[in-house]
Amino acid sequence: MASDKVMMLSSANWSEAVENSGRPVLVDFWAPWCGPCRMIAPIVDELAGEYEGTVVVGKLNVDENQAIAAKFGVMSIPTLLVFKNGQPVERIVGFAPKKELKAKIDAML
Repeated sequence: MASDKVMMLSSANWSEAVENSGRPVLVDFWAPWCGPCRMIAPIVDELAGEYEGTVVVGKLNVDENQAIAAKFGVMSIPTLLVFKNGQPVERIVGFAPKKELKAKIDAML
């Protein structure tokens, strides 16, 4: 499961946590049955710790929040979206190494 630095996102907190965040937000669109999602989860946890206070890191279960996944065209998981000012500005589909994820986040800072 995610570390305590990773925000669990849902339709209940999406607007406040992502759309109205004053900081960039990295969202991991995932599902419990997804093998590659489980592979990237420890990297997402590490990023949450490294960027604490600078970037909000969250996870959205696509099975429980299908409308949000559909709104952003998430067709494959894991998909990681970087939001800035409530809008998606970067998309990473599939497993990616930590170095690549950090480069995408750093470009938004």
